[in-house]
Amino acid sequence: MNARAQVMDERQWRWADMTVLDLDEVLGIEQQVYTHPWTRGNFIDALAAQNLAWVLRHQLSGELLAYCVALQVLDECHLLNIAVAQGAWGRGLGQRTLERLIDHQRAAGAAQIWLEVRETNARAQALYARLGFVEVGQRRGYYPALQGQREDARVLRLDLQGAGA
Repeated sequence: MNARAQVMDERQWRWADMTVLDLDEVLGIEQQVYTHPWTRGNFIDALAAQNLAWVLRHQLSGELLAYCVALQVLDECHLLNIAVAQGAWGRGLGQRTLERLIDHQRAAGAAQIWLEVRETNARAQALYARLGFVEVGQRRGYYPALQGQREDARVLRLDLQGAGA
């Protein structure tokens, strides 16, 4: 049985803080899943700024399965980047990665998590909605798109405190 067939068993996963040693693998996933991926410099800057940055690896093979980067400022968190290796899609790893961030932020006393998502990324939007994120605005022309075009972003927020949290 290969690592991808086992990813639903959480005993096979291990979380770790992202380091520069992870960046070759992280960048490989970025290139797979994004039309306009972050650069090595983007990740180095995020790590240097001490943003929250985690990787999820398969316990036995060491294969990098998912990662996220988030910025925490006072009682708010902004999800900057999240990805799951293409070969591990459909196994709940994106949801588990977000749940880890949500749990971490609740424990830290954060009030909200914010993010932007491409208007065309229906799969991610469905995941965010399942976890309770709501659309609170748009950013026109926020993302670069193919052929020099721009794509709008939907701005989503998850309230972590108060009613319904």
